[in-house]
Amino acid sequence: MQRLSLFPLSAHLLPGGRMSLRIFEPRYVRMVKEVCASDSVFVVCMLNSEGDKEINTHIHPLGTVGKVIDFDVLEDGLLGVTVEGQHCVKVSSIETESDGLRVGQCEEVDGWTCDISQTDIAPMNMRLKEIFEKYPEVNALYAEPAFDDPIWVIHRWLELLPVDASKKQYFLEQKDCGKALQFLRELIE
Repeated sequence: MQRLSLFPLSAHLLPGGRMSLRIFEPRYVRMVKEVCASDSVFVVCMLNSEGDKEINTHIHPLGTVGKVIDFDVLEDGLLGVTVEGQHCVKVSSIETESDGLRVGQCEEVDGWTCDISQTDIAPMNMRLKEIFEKYPEVNALYAEPAFDDPIWVIHRWLELLPVDASKKQYFLEQKDCGKALQFLRELIE
């Protein structure tokens, strides 16, 4: 178990994914400084619309460890960081520090098994490739997109689609990618 800073968002980051963030709140500026100085990580968490901020139930229990892979000062003077999702963790014992930064005990959870071939992921991988071609800001995040990796493709779809965080949590709790794959097939095909 590891004590890590939490970054709750309405956007979602899953393992292998990348996300650009604009950091402006002092608590998150401190978090980014600390993780960069110590070559550490933080957890990108999904917001729970049913939860209560006072008792920290507004953060879903499964999050993704994020590593800062690039940073820059943006034109508006804010800190811009690019984060890459490493693996999922179960977050517990969330505490709120004096500046409002939340930290929690994080335990790594096993990733999905996914015994399917590239043909089984079609046409989802081709449609994802079309989205990457249509939206250069998404494509620019990835030096080498893995359209031939079923888990990578499923994770990118779950990040991109406006699916409720509770549903995404349900899929991530599964031992394999089967239920997420079936759900996405119905939506995409």
